[in-house]
Amino acid sequence: MIEIIDIGIKNATAFRMAGKITESDVSLVLSDIKEKIEVHGNIVIYMELESFKGIELAAVVEEFKYLFDVGLSNVTRNITREVLVTDKKWMEKLVKLEDKIFKDVEMKYFSTDEKELVIKFLKNE
Repeated sequence: MIEIIDIGIKNATAFRMAGKITESDVSLVLSDIKEKIEVHGNIVIYMELESFKGIELAAVVEEFKYLFDVGLSNVTRNITREVLVTDKKWMEKLVKLEDKIFKDVEMKYFSTDEKELVIKFLKNE
């Protein structure tokens, strides 16, 4: 399940994940990203992971369709920073790997007790 949340940054797509991620969850996030890019140009992404029980294959396909339709370079051009907030320490390695793959997007991992730092990072303060 994905829930869109407000973190007080207008150009942020922010969401909380828990349980299994579905195709409709991914569609919800991608719609929010598209809308924010249309309004603000450059955006930041905030992801908060409470628990993870897997992801539907259809959800992965939906994300790949979006990347294919829009083009990966166009996606990364509009996303400046991305954070994952969780206490799942093993996810930090995944974020570091993604940061190396998507060089145009600054990606960071934060624990749940570092939310003030997260907002400063996303605002580039």
